[in-house]
Amino acid sequence: MRSFFGFIFRRTETALAAVIVVVSVVFSLASPYFLTLSNATDLIEANSVTTILAAGVFVVLVSGGIDISFAAVASVTQYVAAVMATRYSLPMLPTVAVACALGVALGTINALLTYYLQVVSIIVTIATSSIYYATLIYLTGGSEIYNLPEWWTNRIVFFHTKTASGDIARITLPMVIMIAVVIVTHLLMTQTRAGRQVYAFGGNPEAASRIGIKILPLQMSVYGYLGLLAGLAGFVQAHRVHQAVPTAMFGTELNVLAVAILGGASLVGGTGSMGGVVLGVLLLAILQNGLNLLGVSYFFGVVVGLTILISISVTGYTEQRLRLRRRPEIS
Repeated sequence: MRSFFGFIFRRTETALAAVIVVVSVVFSLASPYFLTLSNATDLIEANSVTTILAAGVFVVLVSGGIDISFAAVASVTQYVAAVMATRYSLPMLPTVAVACALGVALGTINALLTYYLQVVSIIVTIATSSIYYATLIYLTGGSEIYNLPEWWTNRIVFFHTKTASGDIARITLPMVIMIAVVIVTHLLMTQTRAGRQVYAFGGNPEAASRIGIKILPLQMSVYGYLGLLAGLAGFVQAHRVHQAVPTAMFGTELNVLAVAILGGASLVGGTGSMGGVVLGVLLLAILQNGLNLLGVSYFFGVVVGLTILISISVTGYTEQRLRLRRRPEIS
């Protein structure tokens, strides 16, 4: 029995999978609406934007940084793209390209400020997040854009089926984009030289710099990639809600950061996997959905807060143990 639990909790992914199974069984017994195809489909689609953003946050966390400006970047890129599409009749692909390019630019600014100011990345991104949001609200007056073109708001369904009981399952555009982002991010981090450098730098920055890893280009790539995914997430969010709002993504920072951390991405860098992040998103999504069905959705904030608090505690404890091991013995 001890070896069984040792196997389950040896890796973050297996532990998360085990918890997901247990929680799913509990909620399915508590609510007849939980374990249905339509609810599962709605659950996945509703968390597509969170997953896209979490993929980018995961990369930054592995590099040893923390970026919380992604929500502001997503809001800015979404609004600019909406303006280009409505006022200047820009087609779909150029609109998406504008959103992603602007996201890369704003993410790169974070990297440059972190590198040249030699300030902790979370401080820099708190500042830039405030600047991005405030500038957007000032220039737009907080006005919303409702008249998005049809190609942006039309619901695109790649697969649709209905069971004999009336249960409906479907694969939509947000789900396809989410799956593509997960696969690409996984391959970039595990099958490319750049991904291995990100892990190496996050695990030991000094050693990584000694072996020739260039810090600035690496940080620009990492924060730029998060900016690119933030631009894509903003586009997907507007597609789902059929409007562009200056504060559309405001307040999502903690949820996204929580799922990345829950998936095994350490706050000090060097660890984590895209598979763990996906399972982290799934677990928090199941918890939120189940609590909503049971009418106690307010408790979800406690879950998110505890996730971050426990992760920080574990990280601090691990770092303290490592420092004690490295400390030379005094005879």
